[in-house]
Amino acid sequence: MKVLLLGGTGEARRLAELLAGEPEIEVVSSLAGRTAEARLPEGAVRRGGFGGVEGLIDWLNTHQIDVVVDATHPFAATMTEHAAQAARLTDVELLVLRRAGWREQAGDRWTWVGSPEEAARILPRLGKRAFLTIGRQGLSAFAAAAVPQTTAAAAPAPPASGPAPAGVWILARCVDPPEPVPDWCELLLDRGPYVVQSELELLRERRIDVLVTKDSGGPMTSAKLEAARALGIPVVVIERPPLPAGVTVVETVDQVVRRLTDRR
Repeated sequence: MKVLLLGGTGEARRLAELLAGEPEIEVVSSLAGRTAEARLPEGAVRRGGFGGVEGLIDWLNTHQIDVVVDATHPFAATMTEHAAQAARLTDVELLVLRRAGWREQAGDRWTWVGSPEEAARILPRLGKRAFLTIGRQGLSAFAAAAVPQTTAAAAPAPPASGPAPAGVWILARCVDPPEPVPDWCELLLDRGPYVVQSELELLRERRIDVLVTKDSGGPMTSAKLEAARALGIPVVVIERPPLPAGVTVVETVDQVVRRLTDRR
């Protein structure tokens, strides 16, 4: 069995590792190449895009792929849509691996929105010092809401007296810097997993009073939500894009392994 694994997530790396021990399953992991120092999965790896749906169809046919497993990020909507179209047109089985989303708990103060643009519009009503943890995609939507940055590194605390500046002071955490690098926020380049204690320290040090995140799900980046809950900080959560109609969705790596091994 030949499997194309659309990767870039921790689940994809774990799946590649498990399938490497299956002698009757040949896996090629595909990475989009957007992260400069991506963690490589075990086994064969290809990098870069396919050239849209037609390019993906050609690749599936040329390599005689039997199953496509989409284990991309929950917000990689374009890749998932292309995979669904290509699988349908080539009669290749498609499994979409999607971890469960986050759910509100007692003490949470969440506001759900449908896009970064909507999050940016409501941000000034919720706080004056925001922490964006949405990655590079969609970051530019917050530029209009931001306090202009006059230095490369913004002061960690607002002035003790005097009128508050218009807009929101923004700290944005990304794995890689956006292009072009924004001059309207402070950038923090870091990669998970994160722990609650360090997230608490960061929120306190920067006097963050509102958090913005995507509903990525999973434990790697959930510590910020626990920290926000502990400090009573409101959280703006960007909803996941809808999945294409008719796709088969599984939530765990083990479920994918069982489906593939049972298919042989």
